[in-house]
Amino acid sequence: MALLIRGGTVVNADRSVRADVLVEDDKIAAVGENIDAPAGAEVVDAGGCLVMPGGIDPHTHMQLPFMGTVASEDFESGTAAGLAGGTTMIIDFVIPDPQEDILGAYHKWRGWAEKAVSDYSFHVAITWWDETVHAAMGTLVADHGVNSFKHFMAYKNAIMCEDETLVNSFTRARELGAICTVHAENGELVYHLQKEIFEQGITGPEGHPLSRPPEVEGEAANRAIRIAEVLNVPLYVVHTSCIDALEAITRARNEGQRVFGEALAGHLLIDDSVYRNPDFNVAAAHVMSPPFRSAEHQAALWRGLQSGNLQTTATDHCCFCAPQKAAGREDFRLIPNGTGGVEDRMHVLWHHGVNTGRLTKEEFVAVTSTNAAKIFNIYPRKGAVVAGADADLTVWDPSRSRTISAKTHHQQVDYNIFEGMEVLGINTKTISQGRLVYDDGDLKVTRGAGRYVDRPPFAPYYDALTVKRAVERPQPVQREAQAAE
Repeated sequence: MALLIRGGTVVNADRSVRADVLVEDDKIAAVGENIDAPAGAEVVDAGGCLVMPGGIDPHTHMQLPFMGTVASEDFESGTAAGLAGGTTMIIDFVIPDPQEDILGAYHKWRGWAEKAVSDYSFHVAITWWDETVHAAMGTLVADHGVNSFKHFMAYKNAIMCEDETLVNSFTRARELGAICTVHAENGELVYHLQKEIFEQGITGPEGHPLSRPPEVEGEAANRAIRIAEVLNVPLYVVHTSCIDALEAITRARNEGQRVFGEALAGHLLIDDSVYRNPDFNVAAAHVMSPPFRSAEHQAALWRGLQSGNLQTTATDHCCFCAPQKAAGREDFRLIPNGTGGVEDRMHVLWHHGVNTGRLTKEEFVAVTSTNAAKIFNIYPRKGAVVAGADADLTVWDPSRSRTISAKTHHQQVDYNIFEGMEVLGINTKTISQGRLVYDDGDLKVTRGAGRYVDRPPFAPYYDALTVKRAVERPQPVQREAQAAE
């Protein structure tokens, strides 16, 4: 089966060029000018449009069991919504309960994801530690294509990692050539502040950001970075939301440490006034962790993207509807944490990034696709419009607009955090695995068509660190024995 995208401008992270794109089966066969359509090929007219790599959302939580309920978005509906917005791959999270068998949890999530309509992969969270976890990490890397492990530094009495678990897991990841990721919030401080604020009589959603100030994120980010520095393991800080955490990442990168930072579309665009909305349902719909911050933090995050100190954008897509959020109507600590965005990430980033001059179109491709592919070791299979890459593409019309609304989105949630936002520059066609699956409003997906994507370990990087450490390791000091008196 062949498909020819004709007449567009191909945009990669490094350059843009007028070119046709020929797709054969699920791969890009050729990129160049005036390509002839093979007999029987489907032809897509991209005149006046941009042809870019499909988005990669490296941080989603489909179908997540959390805080006494289960996220309303499953792998079928969530990946379909992503395709409607130009995102052709997600990296979701396996999150075992404390003491739950790590491999058993991985296979459980793989089973849930079999209904996905686009490609996907998994980070695996390490929520506890013993020798069986040590062994399971090795199996996941060697046999199941997992090269990243998640660590929650928040959610005390649930999935929070103590420092001992961080040290053990980071050490094992280094041995395996895997990258560590962290949710950076000081869980002890959050737990203390939640109790203190609730006892002061602040019970509504406005208590959520008060219990998770920027300092608790900054402390945890710096702690994780310094542990990673000592252990010589690469680190990826998810959903960086504040100046404090960004400064820790920037300092480490300036010192030559291998640290990466992720920004959420929501944290770039939404401020903390949403928690003071008198409508509980609206305020609660925005409860996520870390919370939305005040405007100066958003400005700093944009600068982080522009400077390259933040490399990726994501959504932390984890949807809970109003009846689920209502569990915390009398106690903000019980509101399930999570918001949506997998369908809207690329649109809002184009509108507020490229249209404002904050990002070039090439930088947009980098932060929505290419950088994630590189960091998680699936480039150039993903994240590039080049011959041999997977045919996961978006045809983008920079002159067309749409208004975002829960009434028209494909996400399985009753609220949209970008409600009413008009965006200029939209995805008009999505190609996934060489098939036209979204065509100007017409979503044509197949349940179970999504493929699990293996991500190889970073053995060359680990080998280099091992050699470096061996060369630099100091020799024991030879001291003369003191004579007995």
